[in-house]
Amino acid sequence: MIRASLTAVFLVLLLSCACWAKPNGSKNKKPKQVVPAIECDVRAGKINVSEFIVKCPAHCKETKQQVYGTGVFASISSICNAAIHSGVITNSGGKVIVRKMAGQNIYKGSNSNGVRSLSLPKWRESFTVSVGKPKKGVNYPSTLDYVPSRPTYVKTSQKEDKSVTTALPATAAPEPTTVTPEPTTTTTTTTAAPTTTIPPPPPSTTRARAAAHKVRDAGSSHPYLAHVAASSLRRPEAGSAIRRQPSSPVGPAFPRRDWPPPAFPRPDWFPGARRPADVSYAVPDSGYTWSETDTPEITARDHRPDISEFERWFYNFGPYPPRSTDSDGSHKVPLDTTHTKVEPVDAWKPEANLYESGFSMREQDPVPRVPEPVSQGDPNCKVDLAFLMDGSWSIGKRRFKIQKDFLAEVAQTINVGVAGPMMGIIQYGDDPVTEISLKSYSNSRELKSAVDKIMQKGGLSNVGKALSYINKQYFSDANGNRGGAPNVAVVLVDGWPTDKVEEASRLARESGINIFFVTIEGPDDNEKQNLVEVNFVDKAVCRTNGFYSLPVNSWFALRKAVQPLVKRVCDTDRLVCSKTCLNANDIAFVIDGSSSVGTGNFRTVLQFVANVTREFEISDTDTRVGAVQYTYEQRLEFAFGQYNNKGELLNAIKRINYWSGGTSTGAAITYAAEQLFSKSKPNKRKIMIVITDGRSYDDVRAPALAVHRQGVIAYSIGIAWAAQDELEYIATDPDKEHSFFVDEFDNLYKFVPKIIHNICQEFNSQPRN
Repeated sequence: MIRASLTAVFLVLLLSCACWAKPNGSKNKKPKQVVPAIECDVRAGKINVSEFIVKCPAHCKETKQQVYGTGVFASISSICNAAIHSGVITNSGGKVIVRKMAGQNIYKGSNSNGVRSLSLPKWRESFTVSVGKPKKGVNYPSTLDYVPSRPTYVKTSQKEDKSVTTALPATAAPEPTTVTPEPTTTTTTTTAAPTTTIPPPPPSTTRARAAAHKVRDAGSSHPYLAHVAASSLRRPEAGSAIRRQPSSPVGPAFPRRDWPPPAFPRPDWFPGARRPADVSYAVPDSGYTWSETDTPEITARDHRPDISEFERWFYNFGPYPPRSTDSDGSHKVPLDTTHTKVEPVDAWKPEANLYESGFSMREQDPVPRVPEPVSQGDPNCKVDLAFLMDGSWSIGKRRFKIQKDFLAEVAQTINVGVAGPMMGIIQYGDDPVTEISLKSYSNSRELKSAVDKIMQKGGLSNVGKALSYINKQYFSDANGNRGGAPNVAVVLVDGWPTDKVEEASRLARESGINIFFVTIEGPDDNEKQNLVEVNFVDKAVCRTNGFYSLPVNSWFALRKAVQPLVKRVCDTDRLVCSKTCLNANDIAFVIDGSSSVGTGNFRTVLQFVANVTREFEISDTDTRVGAVQYTYEQRLEFAFGQYNNKGELLNAIKRINYWSGGTSTGAAITYAAEQLFSKSKPNKRKIMIVITDGRSYDDVRAPALAVHRQGVIAYSIGIAWAAQDELEYIATDPDKEHSFFVDEFDNLYKFVPKIIHNICQEFNSQPRN
């Protein structure tokens, strides 16, 4: 009995222990992956993680954030738009896995899923994107470590308030954290320890004279980064003497005075380390940071090497901020102070210390000048014209002056104005720099005066680098590019370039820039062995027919080239490089409306037509689109030029009504040739895109051959029951580049980027003669 009782007690204790152990013994659930959210403008190079997962918001495609490459993207590309371009996500957003990899030597541009990526010769880091489904066994960081876009500044006079922005690692927080990227600073939210971020110094009311150098974190600057000549200012050290401006007007002469350190008041406009000026033409941010340079740029006004940096500031500008610059880095022409030489300072007050004010009592305000009236210019020469002037040491001062006289005479001859030509100047040496932007001057008189003030830069003759600069940065909206006017670049070369021009020229031409070359004292037969690139002119100019090249035998004969050059750049009908694969076409869609298609599939076909159309520049002078629907019969839905606005054209495509009937593809091709291509403009490329879902009841070979002979480039898109042999008859040779087949209507969208790529590839491969 006792034994039985002991057994029962033992079993009760054993069951109780099992019940108590059950909650702790159950398998722990795997924590859910926290996916950080990012904005559309975040680039892969801004995140210091080799592989990570992020969530993109909706509508990134509308932000137009730039993407470089196809499949493998340069790290300066927008992560979200790269994912849309690759088809990983749609425009509604979603999760994306990003994996970093080594830089590529070339990134090819393409158009895919409504996002157009750009080409890039080289970049230091790449990345790929994939569907945001975490792999088993892979732990992605729940927080992102961002590269700061500029350093955190701390006032030395407030050491007790000094703080440093710190991004804690993901393991430091007991709970997952979220990082929200901002344009200039990184804010990290954690539960372990709060961090304090010092806000950047408030901007000065007057913009900085030039931007700070933009340098890579790794040290060396990228060869394709825009050269920004500028320097940041340091605070004056204790005990440094400050010199008064020597450019004061005539007045009582005051002896030089050195202020002792305790009595020196810090200027109230000097808040600390200077913030870099905004440079609108800079290459997209890719993990570069703003830093202060050790040596300030010595301008023509300041050539005294024996003074400190802060003394040089006072020597050049007095105790006030410098004159402002345009956003493109070109200096505004100051008021004429030949006789008065008055600096832009506040009015003198009786209680002010003359030694600290930097000017004498007899100083007077300058007489305001009457603003120059805005010139309309020559409407028969409406071009955006950029001159690349040679500033290399090989040209010498005398020939550089001849070059400036030539540019001044061109400015006078073309009659600059807002309704006519607008003219800018880039000087190149080792690196290109903007001297005058397209929007700087709206009349020839002011432009001539600005040309006369240009100082020689020196260096080599790197024309290829200058052509890359105008393509990537100069012809931009910020610099005054008007869009409706052809882009023209005239390169002045003394002898020959010191770098290769072929690749940079090709990319510039494909962007629609008409390149002219004026070569002065070019190489003779004995000197051609010294060339970096043989036949560099023919490899660079828009066309090799002689219209775009102007050789000049002597610098003293350069003036005679003004009239011939102006006549050519103003002949807008012959500026063929303004025409690109996206703005020089007449495109006819021949759409199958037979009974086998069905209403739902017909709407899918119209969506495909709209997606292709959306990629082109639509207007009466750019690409025009027409449409024909066919069954046994044919119907013209709209003709070339009927809709010259992209929005109206897309609405017209949406309004096409499904017809239903038989399938006579051959007769439809003949109808399109008569109703559309017979009215095509001679300077347009004629493109026909036939979409069908079955075999034709009539012959397609003879009509297709007829349109081929008329110069029409034909594409055939077959769906479901379409006959492969008929698709090949319709398509232009080679068939594999112009004929496509899909099993289902819903897969039509996959061929949009392929068709656009083929159209552009054919256009850019045309002979340049």
